[in-house]
Amino acid sequence: MLGAGKLGGMLIDSHAHLDSYDDLDSVLTRARDEGIGTILAIGIGDGPETMHQALAIAKSHVGGPRIFASVGIHPQEAGKATGEALGDLARIARDPLCVAIGEIGLDYYHFDNPDIATQKAAFIAQLKIASEMRKPILIHCRTSELAKPEAKAKYGDADAWEDLLAILAEHWPAANGGIMHCFSGTPEQGVRSIEAGFYLSFAGNLTYPKSDGIRQAAMAAPADRILVETDAPFLAPIPYRGQRNEPALVTHTAGLLATLRGLTPEALAELTTANFHRLFPTTLDAPVR
Repeated sequence: MLGAGKLGGMLIDSHAHLDSYDDLDSVLTRARDEGIGTILAIGIGDGPETMHQALAIAKSHVGGPRIFASVGIHPQEAGKATGEALGDLARIARDPLCVAIGEIGLDYYHFDNPDIATQKAAFIAQLKIASEMRKPILIHCRTSELAKPEAKAKYGDADAWEDLLAILAEHWPAANGGIMHCFSGTPEQGVRSIEAGFYLSFAGNLTYPKSDGIRQAAMAAPADRILVETDAPFLAPIPYRGQRNEPALVTHTAGLLATLRGLTPEALAELTTANFHRLFPTTLDAPVR
């Protein structure tokens, strides 16, 4: 068995890159067998030209788990956020199965990423579309603090978290909502994110030995603002760290989060599922197709 045990079909993987799998049918079968009821497929592709793939999966998949999609231009691809690409994004976002815009945000970790001004412009443009579409957003935020020296030299003293929160304060009212995907910030950044109207979604790195700050944030967050995810195929939780991740393994992250918060796995599954449906109400009664 891959996961930590079935949880009555209640668990939701709030962030998985399903278009990364050549064996998707097998991946989804294992997810279903582990009690994963819903997956949010992330529509960034390998860039704007393939950001439609997650919605295509959501529209074509038949049987459990239920699949919904997002669409967005990742900050690493911000230089491709042309008028045409943003128009394609808006068109994809109109589909009812596309429930969010993302993952979008800022990434100062890799030297090859676009410059800060380009990333900010692409981020703000997508915030505008999300606001017009009344869709929540999925945030990617990665600082240069732990990056290689060349990336630190490129981005200097700039802080992706501070830049991100400043943009959100100006362009994204808290009532619009969204998710801090794969939350990896400090407890204080978690508090500020929640004050800005966001949910914190915890991925496999919650289980890593050096993730004390993330675990502190996970324990401190209000019960109605926590979610779980895989970020599959990345960030497999212990004991699968270093291997390919997949939605079935979200049970491990959920199990640790339950322990940290003094809950049973079943209670944690019920809680995070209710939180997901509150943020994405159109997913609540959507039938399995």
